Amino acid sequence: MKQFIAFVNKEFRHIIRDNRTLLIIIGMPIVEILLFGFAINMEVQNITVAFYDPSPDAITTGITERIKENSYFNNQGNMPSVAKMEEAMQKGDLDLAVVFQQNFQEDLVQTGNAAVQLLANSSDPNRGSISATYATAIIAGYQQEQMELMHIPFQIQTENRMIYNPQMKSSYMFVPGIMGLVLMIICTIMTSVSIVREKERGTMEVLLASPLKQGTMIFAKTIPYMVISFIDFIIILLLSYFVLGVPINGSLLLLFLVALIYISLTLTYGLTISTLVDKQMNAVIFSAITAMIPVLMLSGMIFPVGNMPVVLQAFSAIVPARWFIDAVRKVMIQGQGLFMIWKEVLIMIGMTIFLLGVTIAKTKKRLE
Repeated sequence: MKQFIAFVNKEFRHIIRDNRTLLIIIGMPIVEILLFGFAINMEVQNITVAFYDPSPDAITTGITERIKENSYFNNQGNMPSVAKMEEAMQKGDLDLAVVFQQNFQEDLVQTGNAAVQLLANSSDPNRGSISATYATAIIAGYQQEQMELMHIPFQIQTENRMIYNPQMKSSYMFVPGIMGLVLMIICTIMTSVSIVREKERGTMEVLLASPLKQGTMIFAKTIPYMVISFIDFIIILLLSYFVLGVPINGSLLLLFLVALIYISLTLTYGLTISTLVDKQMNAVIFSAITAMIPVLMLSGMIFPVGNMPVVLQAFSAIVPARWFIDAVRKVMIQGQGLFMIWKEVLIMIGMTIFLLGVTIAKTKKRLE
């Protein structure tokens, strides 16, 4: 019995002294419960909404105020035309547009019918459909109240028009996210073991003694993985287009450019990891954890970033896949050009340069 207790005591001491193991078994549950608890929010919130009312009256003003007062909506004011609304939606500044017909109240009183058109950005089909449903419910509630007050039967008809994804296919939302996830995992894991492998095999000293500069050596090691990753991207793109029916409404060359920048970023991140760890297994585990969970939870792949607490929204800004997924959705689904995705492109380039600098700084001339 004493020997058994001694072995148990030894194992406890071993775990306590191993900071990495202790961090995983205690820190991981805390991080996961907080992350999943706050990030998983299926409610659609912070819906940006704007209004087009060519002939304002008491009824249209009442509907507008009801929608503005609802906590799920973020009012962007009145727009001068439907074209301006669609332009704002294309830029990503608008989720829902409420368009009233001309002479709304007059037609409602005289004929008993009037129409409201709801233009929803359905590149995210869940967000688009729920946004329109919220607005429809508010309009229906307001109509019921007015009928009781006026004692006149009338019908406010709502017409839902889904922009960018009229068939409401979920693949329109998930395909860009899957691209970001797959490339992040594959590229990071492939390159994270590259330098570590050289260290374990003892060939790193030979490479460091070569006349090549550190930056050139790192770039040379990255090229094969970049080619393989780009082939993977093309395969995913072909399957998405021909099998899943996801359109490519924007420039194919621009889509390739975005993919190339993102692949460079993820490969650089993998190289950065490889300079921070000493074993291939540690590199694989670390790259898999830091690549998979943030992409799934914080990139907007599944759960809208706007639904998250402010702290997680700020943290999601350093997740590379968030900017790649946004850019791919804008190019593939919405058909936007470079002018509309310049922010995402610059952020990914900036991240790549930063990580490349860290990688070069960590790569030493001689092994210790």
